[in-house]
Order: sequence, then C-alpha cells, then structure tokens
Amino acid sequence: MSKRRSKKRKDGPAAQDGGRAYYVYCIGERDSIAHLFEGELPGGIEEGAAVEMVEADDLAAVASAVSAEEYGAGRLQARLADLAWTAARAMRHEKVMEHFAARSTVIPLRFATIYLSRDRIGEMISERRAELLEIIERLRGREEWGINIYCDRAALMSEITAISLRLSEMAERAEKSSPGQAYLLRRQIEALKNDEARAETKRVIEAAASRLAAASEQASRLRVVKGDAGEAGETVAKLAFLVSRERFDVFREAAEALAREHEPRFRLEMTGPWPAYTFSSPGEAE
Repeated sequence: MSKRRSKKRKDGPAAQDGGRAYYVYCIGERDSIAHLFEGELPGGIEEGAAVEMVEADDLAAVASAVSAEEYGAGRLQARLADLAWTAARAMRHEKVMEHFAARSTVIPLRFATIYLSRDRIGEMISERRAELLEIIERLRGREEWGINIYCDRAALMSEITAISLRLSEMAERAEKSSPGQAYLLRRQIEALKNDEARAETKRVIEAAASRLAAASEQASRLRVVKGDAGEAGETVAKLAFLVSRERFDVFREAAEALAREHEPRFRLEMTGPWPAYTFSSPGEAE
C-alpha cells in the first residue's frame, strides 16, 4: 500500500565490515526467523546479495550485505534521486518484506535503512530490546490493510442538492416561492454547492474512519498528495488499519458495506495485506 519513505542516517566512526554495510529489512524473534532460513528465500536488495540473519539474544534482523561506498549517506541520497534505481530496489525490498511478514511476526523497517556493521545492528537490537518486543507483541496475528477513498466530483455535484439537508430545504422553498424569490434561492443553492460538497466529503471520510476503526485494532490517516487523481476520481483520503486475522471478515464486510452505501459519489478501494509499516516504530538507524 504504501509507498514508503527512505530512512536517513549519518555516517559515524563505527567500523565497517571490510568495505561492506548492511541493508536491514525487518526485525523479529530469532527462533521464528531462523526457521524461515531453512527454506527458499527471495534475493536481496542487490543482485547476488543474499539475505542473512543477524542475531542478538532472542531477536534477530534480516539483512543483506551491500557496498559501503554505494550505500554511504552521500552516495545513497544521489542514488535515491534516480527513479529507475529506486523503483527496482523498492520492489526487491517489498518482496523480502512480504516473504517474512507472511510467515512470521516481524517489524518492517523503512526502505533504505542502512547500518555500517553487523555489530552495530546487534547493538541496536540489544539497546531497544524491550521496545522491539512490545512492537512484535502488538503486531502478532495482525496485518495492515489500507482503504483509499476516491470522489467522483461530477457525480457528487449532481446529487449534492438532494444529499445536503440545507440545500434540499432551500430547493423545496424555491418550489413554493414566487418566480423572483425562487430565482434568488436557486442562485444561493449554486453558490453553496461547493461548500456542501466539501462537508459531505468530510462526513463520508469520518464515517468510514470510525466504522472501520471499530473493526480493527488500530487506525491511522495517511497523507494525501494534493491533486492526486486517477480513473477512480480524486483521492480524498488514505486510511490504514491494523487488523486481526481473526476479525478480517468483519473488517472486509464493513468496508464493502461502506462502498455500497456511498457509490457512485465515492469509491472505496481496499489494499493489502501489507507489512505493518504504519504501526511499527523501532526508531532511527545509526
């Protein structure tokens, strides 16, 4: 669902492993992750860079060795500006994440999380062990699902007089008024349509957020880029929910009911399941 932000970090005096740095995908319980290394694994972020496990007590990170020169802070920022380079590696990142998240409870790290050495990864895990264990427990048995809400502006504007109590009452008064008074009322209706359309859009978003939050464990609103639109209409909201696998049918039924209720003015699109980026916060890399 998501299009993930890159993680920035500063180069420091930490020793590098023979010119290598480490790209880290996720963190989970050591025994659960170790079991997955007995089977087939996806390729790493770079061609030929196998995924490996970095252990620290009862936790472990999934990582790949990369060139410290290519993934150093200055060079990496330049690389990220290359859309083709970034898109290819974002797809590899997601493939690794989806593999582990589908088979174990893991904390997904943001795209381009880099550590200078295996030792530094282990230190970070040990330092944040209590926090990481708390996040793992929060995510256990749950998945992230997204709901995108699109508005068909033409359909909304064509029906807004009937939808809005304020406008429908004015339209009813216009029907019973003298020609001059009716003309003035209809002018007022036209002037108020945009305001009422915005109010209706806000109401639909609030209703969707509230009803779906009741069917999930946690909810969050994501940023919408102004002017984001496509065949489905203008994107007016992006919502993320942490959903228990046991309650997924309840969540899906609530989303489908909302979609039926608000068509054709609004369209709801459900995406997922995703690794729970929105609901994971293990801190910054160093």
